[in-house]
Amino acid sequence: MTTPDHRFLRALRREPVDKTPIWIMRQAGRYLPEYRATRERAGSFLALAQTPELACEVTLQPLARFPLDAAILFSDILTIPDAMGLGLHFVDGEGPKLRHPLRSVADVARLGVPDPETDLRYVMDAVRLIRRELAERVPLIGFSGSPWTLACYMIEGEGSSSFSRAKALALDDAATMHRLLDTLAQSVARYLCAQAAAGAQALMVFDTWGGLLAPEAFRNFSLRYLAEVVALLKSDRVARNLPVILFSKGANGHLEALADTGCAALGLDWTIDIDEARRRVGARVALQGNLDPAVLAASPEAIRTEARRILDGFGAHPGHVFNLGHGITPDIDPERVAVLVDAVHGE
Repeated sequence: MTTPDHRFLRALRREPVDKTPIWIMRQAGRYLPEYRATRERAGSFLALAQTPELACEVTLQPLARFPLDAAILFSDILTIPDAMGLGLHFVDGEGPKLRHPLRSVADVARLGVPDPETDLRYVMDAVRLIRRELAERVPLIGFSGSPWTLACYMIEGEGSSSFSRAKALALDDAATMHRLLDTLAQSVARYLCAQAAAGAQALMVFDTWGGLLAPEAFRNFSLRYLAEVVALLKSDRVARNLPVILFSKGANGHLEALADTGCAALGLDWTIDIDEARRRVGARVALQGNLDPAVLAASPEAIRTEARRILDGFGAHPGHVFNLGHGITPDIDPERVAVLVDAVHGE
């Protein structure tokens, strides 16, 4: 499949664009009434994510409302642990849980690298369907959780504010943790390569919990494996041609090292000024971000002001993709999103 020269992809290549491109993390989500209706029809989040036709439907919903510059596959970051047999399920009000978390060295040793076209066929089918339905209106982003973030959930068995079990394993038995992370790096790379082959036009890795690590631990257990994933993608015949975006939330102290992984772009959370980030990484990578998601709960005037502050902070340089500093929250009025998109596009 050929890819038109979309402004989103041009920005990731740090080339001039007519307007700053924008997409929004979790742009297909509970803030949209049409998403809530589709999810209710599906019966559960998992049924929604694992039914390619429904995943396609909700992926396209925000594009029908807003002139966004990219679509992102509707899925979940815990698809890989589920394919490894850990039993992903969701509890209302509590989020994702794994029925069989890793509790021993033997548990880690038993893990294998999933085959995306068999163990995760529903994701690949969704990518193919979405790409076809998009008809090149905008590019499609595929994604995965990072090795460290997946390990956190696999060891803890659920979300956590500290992921102390994962940190303890890294300290007490680094060899086992590295074995787990290496398996996950291979799994993430293979998964993303399959998404590329199915039609994704950019790839994003969400290192959601990298910022929980102290500096040395971040380098050993997060950064090392992000770099490994990028290297594996660059060795793939199809994926090597796709831009890779790394988003390591809370890891602003490591921007230079993240830029050195060979990725095309870094996602930024909202706790750093974008002009500071650009000064630090220079022209090595594009930058994506970085509006505080809570701004969308403010007035239209405040939204426009904050959007302009970020645009001015980045300046008249190539290589900016506007986004939030994390995912949009369910309480947001869709009309506020429309205000933001128009403000970024200068309309």
